[in-house]
Amino acid sequence: MDTMRDRFIAITSQLLAEEPRLAVALADISADGFAPARRAHPDRVINVGIREQLLIGAGAGMALTGMRPIVHTFASFLVERPFEQVKLDFGHQGVGGILVSAGGSYDWPAGGFTHMAPGDVALLDTLEGWTVHVPGHPDEAEALLREAVDGDDRVYVRLSLQANRQARPVGRSASSTGSTGATGFSVVREGRGGTVVAVGPMLDNVLAATEGLDVNVLYATTVRPFDGAGLRRAVGAGPGADVVIVEPYLAGTSTAAANEALMELPHRVLGLGVGRAELRRYGQMEEHLAAHGLDARGLRERITGFLPA
Repeated sequence: MDTMRDRFIAITSQLLAEEPRLAVALADISADGFAPARRAHPDRVINVGIREQLLIGAGAGMALTGMRPIVHTFASFLVERPFEQVKLDFGHQGVGGILVSAGGSYDWPAGGFTHMAPGDVALLDTLEGWTVHVPGHPDEAEALLREAVDGDDRVYVRLSLQANRQARPVGRSASSTGSTGATGFSVVREGRGGTVVAVGPMLDNVLAATEGLDVNVLYATTVRPFDGAGLRRAVGAGPGADVVIVEPYLAGTSTAAANEALMELPHRVLGLGVGRAELRRYGQMEEHLAAHGLDARGLRERITGFLPA
């Protein structure tokens, strides 16, 4: 299976030939992959070099001229380092664009903490009007990217090397297959002993961790806007609700959104994800998953310890 980033490069290169207003801004990352597209469309594939603030400003400038920019680099360099430009150049100026990150929270541990961004979605939560997609499979990344290109809003697509074994319908394609809405959470497993929301590449580990448990499992690839109506529907009309949200970034990022969705119902919410403590050994991605309790074993222990027996 190709990676989400491989698929992103291939599909975006194809879309550049089909969509005359589409443009791509790079900061060296993935520049080799986009080399053929840059030769074919030298005025619409721009590499600004390792200048991330300029990267965001250039993308917003393209949007001001009526273009649909895709701005791409590692998540830490796309959201965290140039955050002021994201806030002002896109948000304050009221223009749309697509930020596509690579690297996830710790896809390349050897790069060190400078190349890790577990706080990216939480940081974007401080801004207005961002749609946030967290695909769990290259097919899902492609579908969500194609939908984003068709719009004019502000979209963040978070790509990762971690992926689920099979793709599921997402976005508009999910509306006829059990989704709670065009960008809502889909029901993967039904139960009565609580609800577990698995975000993007966390689904396979969540399914393994909840095997044999009488719980609902919801799948989310679009986390902003948060599907509060879908969550309320899943927990049902009982006297209370117990909800676990498993996210591949900073633990607790979506707990406030879940609490707001369930404010009229007595409830408990457990947010699982990447911890705040910095793990200073390089290791491998799988070791970081286990260290943060996001492998199947760690999730099983924490989910069963939280949900009523």
